[in-house]
Amino acid sequence: VQLQASGGGLVQAGGSLRLSCAASGFTFDDYAIGWFRQAPGKEREGVSCVSISDGRTYYADSVKGRFTISSDNAKNTVYLQMNSLKPKDTAVYYCAAEVPPCTLVAAWFGSWGQGTLVTVSS
Repeated sequence: VQLQASGGGLVQAGGSLRLSCAASGFTFDDYAIGWFRQAPGKEREGVSCVSISDGRTYYADSVKGRFTISSDNAKNTVYLQMNSLKPKDTAVYYCAAEVPPCTLVAAWFGSWGQGTLVTVSS
């Protein structure tokens, strides 16, 4: 299992970014892909998850209405569209893969990509 996260960067508050997670080495349709983030000095927290087989999505309360997770099954890629970004969204964002069910619990996921840094300035 290989996961490649990309798309992070520096953005002003209120701005948008789209993260990508390119997956390989496993049957994409059989998995759930989650996005997690970790801010300095804080624990890793679940942001969103998509169950590829049925398209069901899940979001942390802190990002509902602002972030949207989606998948392009032809490209084996999951996206996280982040709008109305806030300084508290600043963190290293990771994507992870595991067999369903979808969950925002990091300990469930066995395969992780490298992180991509998102910095939101005020």
